[in-house]
Amino acid sequence: MNVLSNRIYFNAKYSCFEIQKWTNLIKNKIALQNMVFCSKKEEKEEDLELPKNEIREFHSAHLQSGFGLIYDKKPFKVRLIPNKTYYWCTCGQSKTQPFCDGTHKKPQLKIKLRPVRLEVAKEKDYWLCNCKQTANRPFCDGTHKRPDIQEK
Repeated sequence: MNVLSNRIYFNAKYSCFEIQKWTNLIKNKIALQNMVFCSKKEEKEEDLELPKNEIREFHSAHLQSGFGLIYDKKPFKVRLIPNKTYYWCTCGQSKTQPFCDGTHKKPQLKIKLRPVRLEVAKEKDYWLCNCKQTANRPFCDGTHKRPDIQEK
């Protein structure tokens, strides 16, 4: 990871996007308010925008405190289509990752997290978080690269 002015470059396949809410990067304790994260590859204009959940304003599951179990330490690429509702697993225990299968409803597991309801505006490939630690639920924001997550 290289820090140059207000850009942080990762050696990854991720697009550039602005982070509005992050306040600290755990390892380096760098304030990341309004930082731009980029890969060094050439970016298409459509890849520059942060993926958005179209129904985020109507459902608050993305605001839940706490994080689920780490299912995997890399994101899951999936083609999503508009006008279809998806349920992204937040607890990390679903057998149909990255989507919810209702495992969180089992009373013996005592899981308080519920899935994030998701819709997208255009059909394309999206990277959904599998480490369940993202600040931009359900989309991957590169959090899985943190040393504390890679060590688990």
